[in-house]
Amino acid sequence: MIGNPDFLTGRGYDQAPEFQELESPEGELHLRFFVASGDEFALPATGIKEVISPTPDRITPIPNVSPLLLGTLNVRGRVIWVADLGQFLGDPATLSTDRSEISVIAVEDQDTMLGLAVDRINEMDWLNIDEVQMPSNITDGMAPFIRGEWSIADTPQRFLRLLDQVAILRSARWAA
Repeated sequence: MIGNPDFLTGRGYDQAPEFQELESPEGELHLRFFVASGDEFALPATGIKEVISPTPDRITPIPNVSPLLLGTLNVRGRVIWVADLGQFLGDPATLSTDRSEISVIAVEDQDTMLGLAVDRINEMDWLNIDEVQMPSNITDGMAPFIRGEWSIADTPQRFLRLLDQVAILRSARWAA
């Protein structure tokens, strides 16, 4: 039966196979997520080292550091700092750590890794970089870290903002 060429295809030798055309995604792959205030942001997938969901007790608070930092996290023997991304961007709402897991996006540049704690992960999405607009209605404190934004079609006055993870990692704000 398996030796029969018609077994898998249901066709004979003389019939041409039917090919299903795969749709090619437009744009670049991004991770979409929300900070505590409900604002939505995106990071290019190429700039993300990994996404982890540790329990809050795995993040060790460190005294006398920037209030933006929640503490450190040991990820397979590597210690990384974890920051409240919303607070870093000037969000008035603080990230609640009273939950079973905290979503942390680990970004890396030149052997410097930082965990960005966010309220919740939305999805991976192919976004067209050619459609990025200049950011509107953002604070001066947020502006250096935003590359642009997409307007969300079905929701007026809502934007998906594209972050620059290298600018976030290299910010002098961490020393405060």
